[in-house]
Amino acid sequence: MSNEILTPELNRQIDRAVDALRAGNIVGMPTETVYGLAADAGNLAAVRKIFQMKNRPADHPLIVHCHSMAAARSWIESLPASAEKLGHRFWPGPLTLVIRRSAQVLPEITGGQETVAVRVPSHPVALELLRRFDSAVVAPSANRFGRVSPTQAADVRQEFPDSGLLVLDGGACEIGIESTIVDCSRPDRVAILRPGFVTAEQIFECLGQMPEGHSNHSPRVSGSLDAHYAPQARVELVDAASIASMLSAA
Repeated sequence: MSNEILTPELNRQIDRAVDALRAGNIVGMPTETVYGLAADAGNLAAVRKIFQMKNRPADHPLIVHCHSMAAARSWIESLPASAEKLGHRFWPGPLTLVIRRSAQVLPEITGGQETVAVRVPSHPVALELLRRFDSAVVAPSANRFGRVSPTQAADVRQEFPDSGLLVLDGGACEIGIESTIVDCSRPDRVAILRPGFVTAEQIFECLGQMPEGHSNHSPRVSGSLDAHYAPQARVELVDAASIASMLSAA
């Protein structure tokens, strides 16, 4: 997405958003995947506001968003070779890496686990916000827990109509589905804990090894519960051959 999206008015809004984050408030932030509710990752009260707004279970981890791999290093214990290779290949972009956390990460962010999920988004508005804020934010999808993730600023305002939430309008999300989450916390093994835009085949091409799947020993991650992403609509399963006729009859 072009940096031309950073109009003078949007630049002023980003400055307002930085002030809001520093004051411990929540900001609606566009990313290339979905819109998120951003809060200062180092502010416990702000992190707790995220859980309250979303009605999110306290043990459900959040993803830390940074403006670069260098910035992400202060939130992790060390950078495994697999994570470094994946970061160089896919950051900025729709890939989240699960790594052992550093001491500065709030336990509320990780759900009490020893791992933290980090990523570098590629949306120019998100990157500019993170650069000006000069720290990391947690930014789960900007919807109440269990609802479908928003891909436009208007969706966020509709989800939280009376909150007075400042929402940065970065246009429609380019991808529209959540980031792929890959566990890099175990030596010599990687595993996809949540599927997304980055595929297992792309990870294999990068690392030379096929990622494993989720197991009982995997860290808990955002978006992995059975009740996640439930649309408020009737859902039907149909075969591919019937889709065209159903659409023409609608």
